[in-house]
Amino acid sequence: MALSSFLSGPGWRLPRWPGWSRLPREGRDTLFLLGVIAWTVLPHVPHLPAWCTALTALMLLWRAALAVGNGPLPGRWLLVMVLAIAAGLTFMSFRTLLGKEPGVTMAVVLMALKTLELRARRDAFVVFFLGFFLVLTHFLYSQSLGVALAMLVSVWGLLTALVLAHMPVGQPSLKQAARLAGRTALLGAPIMLLLFLLFPRIGPLWGVPKDGVSATGLSDRMRLGQVAEVALDDRVALRLRFDGPVPPPQSLYFRGPVLAAFDGTEWRPLLPHFPPAQQPQAELRTMGPALRYEMTLEPLRLPTLPLLETSTAAPQIEGYRVRRSEDLQWLVDRPLAERLRFRAEAHLRFEHGPREPLPGLQDYLALPAGFNPRTLEWAAALRREPGLAEAGARELAQRLMRHIREGGYTYTLAPGEYGRDAIDEFWLDRKEGFCEHFAAAFVVLMRALGVPARIVTGYQGADPLPVDDYYIVRQSDAHAWAEYWQAGSGWVRADPTAAVAPDRIQRSLRLAPPPGLVAGTIAAVSPQLMQQLREAWEAIDNRWNQWVLNYSRGQQFDLLKDLGVEAPDWQTLAKLLVTALSTLALIGAAWAWWDRHRIDPWTRQREALLAALRRIGIAADAQDAPGTLARRVRARHGSAGEPLAALLETLQAQRYGREARRAPDPSLTRSFAAATRSLAATTSR
Repeated sequence: MALSSFLSGPGWRLPRWPGWSRLPREGRDTLFLLGVIAWTVLPHVPHLPAWCTALTALMLLWRAALAVGNGPLPGRWLLVMVLAIAAGLTFMSFRTLLGKEPGVTMAVVLMALKTLELRARRDAFVVFFLGFFLVLTHFLYSQSLGVALAMLVSVWGLLTALVLAHMPVGQPSLKQAARLAGRTALLGAPIMLLLFLLFPRIGPLWGVPKDGVSATGLSDRMRLGQVAEVALDDRVALRLRFDGPVPPPQSLYFRGPVLAAFDGTEWRPLLPHFPPAQQPQAELRTMGPALRYEMTLEPLRLPTLPLLETSTAAPQIEGYRVRRSEDLQWLVDRPLAERLRFRAEAHLRFEHGPREPLPGLQDYLALPAGFNPRTLEWAAALRREPGLAEAGARELAQRLMRHIREGGYTYTLAPGEYGRDAIDEFWLDRKEGFCEHFAAAFVVLMRALGVPARIVTGYQGADPLPVDDYYIVRQSDAHAWAEYWQAGSGWVRADPTAAVAPDRIQRSLRLAPPPGLVAGTIAAVSPQLMQQLREAWEAIDNRWNQWVLNYSRGQQFDLLKDLGVEAPDWQTLAKLLVTALSTLALIGAAWAWWDRHRIDPWTRQREALLAALRRIGIAADAQDAPGTLARRVRARHGSAGEPLAALLETLQAQRYGREARRAPDPSLTRSFAAATRSLAATTSR
């Protein structure tokens, strides 16, 4: 049907809702399927272009109106035109039709368009399997427990719709179909569990990197204000479990990208100007006992492991090559696109870097020409102060820390936009900022004073109380601090944030944005309720991560060892999987053979009736309708066969009539058996 005729004709008006119980079966089943599709598409909305969401909603609503009003479906040329427009908009949105985002967008559009072609059962099956494919695409974005639960509901709904499509007669209830779908899914659960436990792990299944900057907030570049934006994100960045005593919050520094190149507006990793022999090396020197811990790291989209400072040995991570750089970063061979769990050890007391000056340290003195002239003048004035002209790096750093504590500086998430000479504005005018403002200003001033310095980014602190024995580090714990070089010691950590906001470092008290309406209402009713709800959910989510998402090849081999295999390998795993699947298949076949007569109670009743009719000489085949058999009984036995013929007509009304029954009537079966015995006795005299 053309769109113009649809809008100009009587079909443009919204049909009146007749009530759920008054809907014909086709309309009811269609509305149910549309609801399942809407539920499946809904979690994709944050990742879809606005036009795709609007177009999908419009098509689903249009199809629902046609189902309620029993209107004709649109013509194929109109659907082709909409598909072409959608493909064009997809190309305009992503500049390609290939890749994750455009692929998911087109899959959603195709799903919605296909609902406008539901003319036959074949079309419905295409929609079902498109729906199952769309369920899988959600895990390209997230494998969280919430997404898994939502998709479990979607799978159940799609299976229910599939069951309804295989019930061609009568009007089975949604409840009946949902029970059958749930029972079928439960029967398949052992196979699913077996495949999960034994199917070979061949790397990250859903590790599709995102385009652009890391979704976690850590980046290999930093502008003033960037870390403050990350502090608004309360998602989990990593989880820790310590083998021994838990260190205090002020010791929890997780080292990420080190930034030393500054162009006046942005900090980036340093590209050295000196040969390797003249560059400062790591030269790590540890003191005291090692601290052992287990870390579960969320996907970073960066090739950096933000390990506890300072971790001393490369963690063993299956599928990755791990190395330590000269600036004490732990790097891997590719961006982290999957959740990782590993063990590591760290020394909280340490020194690193060269003790004696090297030519390569001059790279850490570089400042861009023409930027922040007032800061450079201030540095020159400080050097002229009594006692500072010949002061070392440690004395100068202490002088700047005291200036921050006593100079009226403010630690805030919303310092506003800074101009071209941002360091000048921070030190001498506005005196407010977040951790990256303090760290960057400290490093620039130390360089202006002739002290090599650099910025370190990562995380600092953790939630004060463990959840399920794990301490949680959030994206809002993202932090930036400084390092300066001290002769005789090497690189020394300096955290200017500790001078202006000591509670942020010593007690992990983060700055927080104002709560939303729901969170604010709950907090007003019970200040502890929101925290308790979050901790409970995160405990459940942590177990999901540990038991399901982090199930690895090593754990598979550990399982084989628990089963008595001394030296497990891939061949043993494959043999065990094939043996277990074959055993389950044989059990299923045996059960199907035993249960073949219990598949459909109507079929059992019909087979019993046909066998009884054959015993009294009536030709009765499986394709014969009960009405046809009634006529044969009357033709052969006349008035004597009338009771039996009447029972056959009652069966036809119960099975195919307007008031069709959902299940066969056992009393009818008994009456039919009695009638056939009576007729046989009458004809034998």
